[in-house]
Amino acid sequence: MKTNKSFAKRMRVTRKGKIVARVPGHNHFNAKESGVGRMRRRRGNDIQMTQQDRSRFLPN
Repeated sequence: MKTNKSFAKRMRVTRKGKIVARVPGHNHFNAKESGVGRMRRRRGNDIQMTQQDRSRFLPN
């Protein structure tokens, strides 16, 4: 099965194997957001995936 490249570009795998994705909704309209809200979105989110989903959506 081919890797879903559009999905894979939004993820990255850390050294320990965790999958980290960017927090959605952070492209524009950030001036209204509180400072705490902006800081919270700077961090990536850990994503829980099964092994089957990993092989389907992420490259080897």
